[in-house]
Amino acid sequence: MRGSRGSEKGAAGGDRAHRSSGGSHSGSGRSHGSGHHHRSSTARRRKRTRRILTWSLVGLAALLVLSLAWVGIRALLAKNELEAAVPLARQAQEQILDADAAAAPKTARDLADHAASAASLTGDPIWRLYESIPGLGPNLEVLRSISASVDRAASGAVLPLAAAAEGMDLARFAPVGNRIDLQPIVDLQEPAHQARVAMDTAAAIVEQPRVAAADVIGPLADARDEYVDLIGQARDVVGALDRATTLLPPMLGAAGPRDILLLFQNNAELRSLGGIPGALALVHADGGGIGLVQQASSSDFPRFDPPVVQLPIETRALWGDNTARYIQDATFTPQFPLAATVAREMWRQRFGQEVQTVVAVDPVMLSYLLRATGPLTLSTGDVISADNAVTFLLQDVYLRYEVAQQDAIFAEVAAAAFDALAAGGADPRALIDAFAQAGAERRILIWNADANEQAALTGTSLVGALPEGGDDEQAFGVYFNDATGSKMDRFLQLGIDVGTVTCRNDGLPLYEIHVTLTNTAPGDAATSLPAYVTGGGRYGTPPGSIRTTVHAYSELGSYNLGVKLNGEPTGYHPTSDTGYTLSKVVSTLAPGETATYTFGFLGGESGSKQPIIESTPLMTPIEPQRVALSCDSAVW
Repeated sequence: MRGSRGSEKGAAGGDRAHRSSGGSHSGSGRSHGSGHHHRSSTARRRKRTRRILTWSLVGLAALLVLSLAWVGIRALLAKNELEAAVPLARQAQEQILDADAAAAPKTARDLADHAASAASLTGDPIWRLYESIPGLGPNLEVLRSISASVDRAASGAVLPLAAAAEGMDLARFAPVGNRIDLQPIVDLQEPAHQARVAMDTAAAIVEQPRVAAADVIGPLADARDEYVDLIGQARDVVGALDRATTLLPPMLGAAGPRDILLLFQNNAELRSLGGIPGALALVHADGGGIGLVQQASSSDFPRFDPPVVQLPIETRALWGDNTARYIQDATFTPQFPLAATVAREMWRQRFGQEVQTVVAVDPVMLSYLLRATGPLTLSTGDVISADNAVTFLLQDVYLRYEVAQQDAIFAEVAAAAFDALAAGGADPRALIDAFAQAGAERRILIWNADANEQAALTGTSLVGALPEGGDDEQAFGVYFNDATGSKMDRFLQLGIDVGTVTCRNDGLPLYEIHVTLTNTAPGDAATSLPAYVTGGGRYGTPPGSIRTTVHAYSELGSYNLGVKLNGEPTGYHPTSDTGYTLSKVVSTLAPGETATYTFGFLGGESGSKQPIIESTPLMTPIEPQRVALSCDSAVW
């Protein structure tokens, strides 16, 4: 029995042990199930993360596609708006200049609407974000800049001027009965100034290097370059209008009487600024009334001793004291402010009047004015028109009339032209075009004794200063002076070429100016032409030959490399004037002879700039041509 109980106890113990073991296995089974559950949760989280990431990428891709489509569609729409705006800009400019009160405002509003739409389409944050993408970005930035520029020009310049044109009669700006109504000019001052500020801003937007020099697709580059030219021309027109409305009232006596000295330069005997002042006139203005009160010729002026002003040392070194001794030589210097002060003092010493303004013009400008006034009939029976004025005044008069008659004819032409302008009846638009063309060709130069008035001319061709370039331009001046002592420059043919190349390790660019002179006088000029025309050898030049001094100026900071004649080194005079380095040569050409002078200059800083040329205004305008240079040919 005990044994049975022991067995039972053992069996029970074994059973407990089994249960205990079973409990342990059961615990082990619960732990395994928990690990499986953890792995499943992690997998689910990873799957969910992958789904979120996938949908995020899909969403981002969709957003990129949509935003790209947004930019693309808006770019196309902006392009269409600009294509509609640009022709309207040209049309509005013409209508404003014609004072078309009916059409100009509507055209301006249509232009402004298209421009504002283009600016809005290209001005949102998404567009600006895409501008940072290489390749695509510069194209977007250029399109946005053009749109912003057109919008600024339309809203700030064209609209105000068109609004002013609604109540403007262009004929009121032309003289009538020797008087100009100054009130319309005064009324136009504010819109003209507002337009100038806006146009300057509009031009600056597209002229900044990152826009003007951006590497963009061909069609956009062409459109940009065309627009830069257009806005530059419009800026010049509006700037001229602003200056005219600012200067004309005081110059015409709005604030009190004003005396103006007119210098008529004769291109048949060259000077740096155009020609000798062979004829002069005094104009008196008061409250808009104008009258020609006195005339004189160069023969009415003595040799002034001592010189009438103290000339700068460099001017005396280049041309001597004659610049301040003879009225014919006052325009030797290419700086009109200096020439004007000399002429003003000569007039004061000779006639006792101190003028407040000096204006220089030439026969070519007169021919432009005759387009507006119509032909002039002289007491000699000669009829002078826009077509023959230059030939008559610079050639025919010397061949057909004696010296004593020539001065009388020049005086009569000046008086007749003034009367035709002042009396009224001239075409107002043709007058505006004539003054604009003459100004662009430096055939009209203005100096005012009043510093504030003179400051309004700063930076324009009217001031007659030495040329100035910019960040992207290197300026040069080429000036011609007659040394024959005659009227032979009617037969002097001139050409100017300019080029640049960079060959040096330091990156400094080389500039070359090629000046070609040809004497086109007939072979028998020494005997077939009057001595008054040939000079008769009085100053050492054989009759029929043309002796000319050529001065080539290079802007501040450059270096003079010398001069070549027909490809070979030649003698020259290196010097400076007001900080400009320059070379001077003297050319003597017999009839039929040609000479080409090459002036070399080294830029003062690395990086090639666009060379620009200013030159003496001749009978026929010179358009400097670009010439290709190579490091092999450009050896100095």
